[in-house]
Amino acid sequence: MARRTVTVLAAAAISLLALVGPAGAAASSGAGPRDGVRAVSAQDAVGAQDSQVTSGAPKARDRLVFTVAGSGSAAHDGSYTIRCRPSGGDRAGLDAARACAALERATSGGKDPFKPVPSDAVCTMIHGGPATAHVTGTWHGRKVDARFKRINGCEIERWNSLVPALPKTA
Repeated sequence: MARRTVTVLAAAAISLLALVGPAGAAASSGAGPRDGVRAVSAQDAVGAQDSQVTSGAPKARDRLVFTVAGSGSAAHDGSYTIRCRPSGGDRAGLDAARACAALERATSGGKDPFKPVPSDAVCTMIHGGPATAHVTGTWHGRKVDARFKRINGCEIERWNSLVPALPKTA
């Protein structure tokens, strides 16, 4: 534990020097910070560094298994895996980096595309086809077990927010 603390503090000091560098020198000489240089407190630097240091175990990667049926394409129906950080996957023709970017966008700002559409949601009565998907795995350290269908406008929007992780349907 003491060794980890020393390592964290040393890394924080190096990060602080790298982040403050010339701005810190300018501040001590009475000059203002240079344009584009942001002063960082030692507490912020230690907190930032500590959030990146783990107990030696690598962070769990995001890994989702998609099981798709009725998409209109035999190439897209079936099960496939998408991994993010680093990107990878096992569906033919899948651009894993774009799929991971879509997942990041869909979950940014506290949004949860894996949460079912509320039963009292007002949705357009438009049918998007028979495609269904079941998504399981881990995303941002959270277990995922979600079902997707295209039976109304809300469900279609939820599905489309994850394209190309979910296939674009006809």
